[in-house]
Amino acid sequence: MNVPPSIRTIGLLAYDDMQALDLVGPLDVFGTANSFGRGVPTYRLCVIGPSTRVVRAENGLAVMPEYALEDAPPLDTLLIPGGAGARHGMNCDARLLTWLHERIPLTRRVVAVCTGVYILAATGLLEGRTVTTHWQFADDLARRHPDLRLEPDRLFLRDGHFATSGGLTAGMDLALALVEEDLGAPAALSVARHLVMYVRRPGNQAQFSVPLAAQAQGNLRMSALVDWLIAHLDGQLSIERMAEQVAMSTRHFRRVFAETFSVTPARFVERLRLEQACLRLTVSRASVERVAAGVGFNSADAFRRAFRTRYGVTPNEYRERFSS
Repeated sequence: MNVPPSIRTIGLLAYDDMQALDLVGPLDVFGTANSFGRGVPTYRLCVIGPSTRVVRAENGLAVMPEYALEDAPPLDTLLIPGGAGARHGMNCDARLLTWLHERIPLTRRVVAVCTGVYILAATGLLEGRTVTTHWQFADDLARRHPDLRLEPDRLFLRDGHFATSGGLTAGMDLALALVEEDLGAPAALSVARHLVMYVRRPGNQAQFSVPLAAQAQGNLRMSALVDWLIAHLDGQLSIERMAEQVAMSTRHFRRVFAETFSVTPARFVERLRLEQACLRLTVSRASVERVAAGVGFNSADAFRRAFRTRYGVTPNEYRERFSS
């Protein structure tokens, strides 16, 4: 099929035991962008497999690729989903890795969703690159590929013409960011509204919230502490006060907290305050000064500095970008 030069061809790799949402989530984002193109599609979407035989995702979804590897057209963007097959099979497939070595230099963008990064890492082309992946597999990826610069708490990130994302729905966030890059913010907003997504979650946002991370990492007592902290963010949250809340000595509390969350209590509280500030900025019109005081910062200036350091934008810029 001859594709007009103004249409970007996006190839989505499909293989046995892929994570279905890693494929169909971004596919729906790009496909929805086409529906806002006033009758002229922006993207030519093609599913590429080892062959054109049916492949089955981890959840049993059957997908019939349009192209085999050797027959795939020139691509603007290549997207590689994750899944068990990426971690235990396709990352060792010599034919696929050879194809990637040939195609990647000719492709403007290469995207790995979730554990799709295992396949890219196996090519050696990511050596020294900064990547992210699903938090659950970050330690394993780091062990297998110590040459990568891994930032496991990132929702998605770019390094050159490579892009990687965290798990599952983060692939849709990344795809939406690529739509914004190609077509502008109004088009991305239209897609987000249609799919009932956040307009855009920032790429440096953690893969899950601080309270959820605490629930995943902590015991019942430490998880309850996080709930208490959220209710008292505007107060003085000293080590002594937190230790008293969980009925521990200060010394024992410091050790248990560090073992549980791998961060100091002070740093944890700051992250919690900033995350709650993000929520308040997007759901209310309270002034920055009021938001800062409400989450426990001593001054609006200190809040602005901490917010910019964490998120790369000012509180007002965040509000303009992400509030409804």
